[in-house]
Amino acid sequence: MPSGVLITSHCARPNRKPSSGLEPRREIMKQEVCVLGAGRMGSSIVRTLLNNGYSTSVWNRTAAKCAHLIALGAKSGRSVEEVVGQSDVIFVNVLDYAASDAVLKGDGVAALLSGKIIVQLTSGSPRLAREEAAWAEAQGAEYLDGAIMATPDFIGRPEAALLYSGSKSAFETSEPVLLTLGGQTRYVGDAPGQASALDIALLTQMWGGLFGALQGLAVAQAEGIDIETFHNQFLAFKPVVDAALLDLIDRTRSGRFAGDEKTLASIGAHHSAFQHLLEFCEEQGLDATLPHTMDGFFHRALAQNGASADFASLAPLFRRDVIHPDMEKADA
Repeated sequence: MPSGVLITSHCARPNRKPSSGLEPRREIMKQEVCVLGAGRMGSSIVRTLLNNGYSTSVWNRTAAKCAHLIALGAKSGRSVEEVVGQSDVIFVNVLDYAASDAVLKGDGVAALLSGKIIVQLTSGSPRLAREEAAWAEAQGAEYLDGAIMATPDFIGRPEAALLYSGSKSAFETSEPVLLTLGGQTRYVGDAPGQASALDIALLTQMWGGLFGALQGLAVAQAEGIDIETFHNQFLAFKPVVDAALLDLIDRTRSGRFAGDEKTLASIGAHHSAFQHLLEFCEEQGLDATLPHTMDGFFHRALAQNGASADFASLAPLFRRDVIHPDMEKADA
């Protein structure tokens, strides 16, 4: 078992049965931990670790930012090397991978990583996660990449979700401390980039909803509908939207793109209603960049699969590596 654990930014919480679906290899004593970076997220991590009885050191490039955490009981070090060297678990909570590399990849710190577990929670792409994993393993360390699906105020709460991918043994060894940061901690796969990719996928769905809400608000306001009315009807309509989203995910998973007796609404019905949005934007002078892009996907799916297909028939259009049989037929 490795002698320590290195971790990079995000959140968690235990005092409950692990919810990751993995059984810990065995109970281990609480490790010495440190947090590199004392911004809002890093500070929340430090406070949570201290509240859960972990002896925690903190380091920040601007030392003054650590003062309020030291007042709470955190320890400090004269250098990042000192903090890393005395810790089993090292959380790195910095701006981006460039900042993380500046902290971790100096000769003084890199030489201390052998036998430790690196859990990188700094936001980045799956490619960066894979590169970081390869570098960490070359230093003799085990590696986890993570994504925090929460804001700093959720750190340590049962509903806080954190995703981890990479070394399964590293996750199992560090699971107790990871669970202190969020009750919805999950190990999602052994490929280092999977946590980051799932983070991007979930945020994409969120951004789609936010952009859709902005377009909807513009429509409502252009017609003189007050925002409170929009808000109330949004809540009333939400169960229908949620059901459609879950149906879309289920059909995409099973490849059921053709219309059938369980289709909620055919792509033809969707597209017919969608034309009202385009017409309204034209009449009211609203920006229609987003609707026109969406309409392009409608037209492609209609040409390839017909009006009776399920809305899920749009799914293959978003992937270059998948050709649906209906597409092959249309292209022939």
